[in-house]
Amino acid sequence: MPHSDDLLWGAVSDLSRFAALLTMAELGLADHLAHGPLDGAELARRCGAHAPSLRRVLRELASQDLIRPAGPDTYDLTERGAALRSDAPDSVRSSIRMLGEEGFWYALGMLPATVRDGSSAFVKRYGHLYDHLAKNPSSSSLFDDYMRRRAVPLTEGLAKRYAFPATATMVDVAGGKGHILATVLHANPRMRGILFDLEHVTAHAARTLAAAGLSDRAEVVAGDFFASVPAGGDVYLLASVLHNWDDEDAVKILRNVRQAMNPGGRVLVLEVVLPDDEAPHLGKDIDLRMLAIFNGGAERSREEYAALLGRADLAIGEVIEMGSGASLIEAGPR
Repeated sequence: MPHSDDLLWGAVSDLSRFAALLTMAELGLADHLAHGPLDGAELARRCGAHAPSLRRVLRELASQDLIRPAGPDTYDLTERGAALRSDAPDSVRSSIRMLGEEGFWYALGMLPATVRDGSSAFVKRYGHLYDHLAKNPSSSSLFDDYMRRRAVPLTEGLAKRYAFPATATMVDVAGGKGHILATVLHANPRMRGILFDLEHVTAHAARTLAAAGLSDRAEVVAGDFFASVPAGGDVYLLASVLHNWDDEDAVKILRNVRQAMNPGGRVLVLEVVLPDDEAPHLGKDIDLRMLAIFNGGAERSREEYAALLGRADLAIGEVIEMGSGASLIEAGPR
């Protein structure tokens, strides 16, 4: 077992390693190396970098097996590093860039201040995350790509692993650009869908659903889930929604869903579910990001979700692990 000092110094070193990884993602090094080795000078020219500085980062990236030497001052992309290509099916480039975005980087660096007073330093400087993104189109585009790529395995898992009622109407609450709803409707050709989100989001969602050939089965409705959600649904999906809010706000959303749903309807909550033990878990890492970026946002355990659902007159049922650290919680009327 590693000595505790080794674990601590490893964590310290991880910051520098991530900074090198972020540099690789920001400069698009994997894209530039995608078609073969390049020397340091040419790589610097292509990505607009200072060659001596870039060589120092390349040395660190080689130690992480993201690139490998292919001759004097020449590097090639490794299989591991190929995951940072923009066109890789499982690309992690946007995820890394999002964590290095100015506001996110600040939020995590200011976590001690957030913990001291219980109020997000990010929110104090930038306002609510979605307001910050609305004011910064480049960050918003980066966030959208990050969320879209993160949602792919979860969306595919949802469509394959959950048995939707054949003729149900699903309401995707805060459904974003419509990728989840489109995937579910394609997998269930007799279902209908309603995508519900804020007005500035719905135009993009309508285009997504139209491009997917689903305009005849999918409706787009604008509104505020703190006021109400569309009535008459058989299945209400809340995907990566509740973790953005504190308990009181989460209960408000769930109560509005409970009031709107058809008799015998179901609520599906797609979120990270924290384990009850002390073992490492992706959800614990994400929970610290939620703490840093939101006032009240949090990942929760099964018991905590059961309590929230209970306050909204809903009873927790099956919890299905979906991979990528997330689970699907099914709930119905009590």
